[in-house]
Amino acid sequence: MKRLFIVTTLAATLLTGCKVGPNYRKPVVPVPTAYHGPSENPQAQAASYADLPWWQVFQDPVLQDLIRTTLKQNYDLQTATEKIAYARAQLMVTRSSQLPQVNATGYATDERSFNGFPFKTRYATYAADATFQLDLFGQLRRATESARAQLLSTQYAQKTEILTLVSDVASDYFALLALDLQLQIARDTVKTQEEAVKLTRHRLDHGVATRLDVLQAQQVLDTANAQIPDLERQIGLEEDALSILLGDYPHGVARGRPLIEQPIPPEVPAGLTSSLLARRPDILQAEQNLIAANAEIGVAKAAFFPQITLTGTGGGAVGRSTVFSSLINSNIGTWGAAAQLTQPIFEAGRLRGNLRAAESQHRQELIAYKYAIQRAFKDVSDALIGYEKYHQVRVAQETTVQDLSDSVSTSLKRYGGGIATYLEVLDNQRSLFTAQLTLAQDRGNEYQSLVQLYKALGGGWQQ
Repeated sequence: MKRLFIVTTLAATLLTGCKVGPNYRKPVVPVPTAYHGPSENPQAQAASYADLPWWQVFQDPVLQDLIRTTLKQNYDLQTATEKIAYARAQLMVTRSSQLPQVNATGYATDERSFNGFPFKTRYATYAADATFQLDLFGQLRRATESARAQLLSTQYAQKTEILTLVSDVASDYFALLALDLQLQIARDTVKTQEEAVKLTRHRLDHGVATRLDVLQAQQVLDTANAQIPDLERQIGLEEDALSILLGDYPHGVARGRPLIEQPIPPEVPAGLTSSLLARRPDILQAEQNLIAANAEIGVAKAAFFPQITLTGTGGGAVGRSTVFSSLINSNIGTWGAAAQLTQPIFEAGRLRGNLRAAESQHRQELIAYKYAIQRAFKDVSDALIGYEKYHQVRVAQETTVQDLSDSVSTSLKRYGGGIATYLEVLDNQRSLFTAQLTLAQDRGNEYQSLVQLYKALGGGWQQ
């Protein structure tokens, strides 16, 4: 047995240099030198907003706690983590084929007989066998290479899941704060209009206002009241969605800073375009899938060549028996070695079909890798455009709200002085209420576009 192991080890050392199939070379994929957006800057900065960890980007303590809870309890992330454990076990199984497989057996008996003649026998056998497949053409090593790439692919898939969860929780949280702001605007409007209705009725009682003025004031109040149940419905649905992300049953969600107090960075650098390929985990995952598919071509090609398997056996037997006070001892040892060569001769196109399938899978993964890069640049471009334009929309809407607020004040003075009708006041109040709700939505959109830009640049999966 010792000789067999020495021979197999030397043979493995001498014969592991040959591996059929293509060695992996990273594809050269041309990428743009600048991100497409409304304000393209040819002098891109090396630093990127995505280089910041999520707890520095999202500075609301309550939001940070929600993200931490999600990363601990979310079921999708738990599944992604278990897939890593499964891939690691598969790598262990695949890699074991490169090493000798040794099995040992033993058998012992103890017999006694006193029927007529005294007789006593003790007998034991032991044996061990070893099998080792010489990896002449690298089939086993290519399989291990593929399994290792698949393990890395699952690890990057987990990072992609983390990135998605961090951005989803932040986006839903800001959407919830935007709904809270709209609900507060509606409730404040109700309080204001209730006072306006009382005042108009008081003027009616003193003959200063008309019945139509009261009805028109009541219309604005009714409009605001009608918004409240729908906003409360949307808030409940958003809380349910966040609860599921947290890995919990639907429940109320805590809030931190209100939306208008959430910080917005004055500058959001995108970074160099070449850095995006190394920062986005979905691109790295696609590359590992490509590496695995490349290795599978080598596995399929190696199947065309002979396979040599070395086997060795060894064992012995020890016995002792007594007959008529006579003592018989025996001790027998044996060993043997063999080599088996297998060469495919006729397999009805099975091996060639496997090779073509492996080559096709490699081409598919190459296409998926290139598409992942294109999709990443599209995500960044969309996010850059969205963030800048939502910011411009929010600033413009703030001006609109201020102008309408001034118009309401002016029209109330004109109405009080008898210069204008209450219809003028009503129109301005309606327009102000609608503009305030729109501004709240625009604020939420601006924060969510910031989250999407952070995600598109590949930030958020640091732990």
